[in-house]
Amino acid sequence: LVSGASGQMLAETCAGCHGTDGYSGGPAAPTIAGMYGEYFVELMKGFQEDTVYSTVMGRLAKGYSEEEIQAMAKYFAGKEYKPAKQEFDPALADKGAKVHDKYCEKCHSDGGKPLKDEEYNILAGQWTPYLQYAMEDFRADRREMPKKMRSKVEDLLEKEGDDGLKAVFAFYASQQ
Repeated sequence: LVSGASGQMLAETCAGCHGTDGYSGGPAAPTIAGMYGEYFVELMKGFQEDTVYSTVMGRLAKGYSEEEIQAMAKYFAGKEYKPAKQEFDPALADKGAKVHDKYCEKCHSDGGKPLKDEEYNILAGQWTPYLQYAMEDFRADRREMPKKMRSKVEDLLEKEGDDGLKAVFAFYASQQ
């Protein structure tokens, strides 16, 4: 590594927002512990190149070398994912499970839980405000939404409205 720092040492610099070892204390920053390493690298490169929208991460990511990002990716990928403990409306979460199954399950299988070698951010158990902010960024075209996801989100909004999104966010919150 250019800096001589280990993945764990580098990961400690993320703790202010993403929590110790990547376990977010919430609510605006996602838990990154257990994140698929290649997805972590892809996101960090996107932040560096300003192709992934961020408020802070773009500036921070530019300070890391490729080797340092790889070391952090390996470190966080080696951690077990732990969902955020947060309140949710059980009835809304039940509706959200059906919405997830209809619109999201094909790509975000097993209820959005982390799966080995899956290249997407973990949804199940992430902080609800973080998921809301991320979806706002996708919908406002500040962040590129994959073509398949755009089609599914548009369909969800057309048939379920914003209440459908609220329900699916409650479902993800319920995954504790």
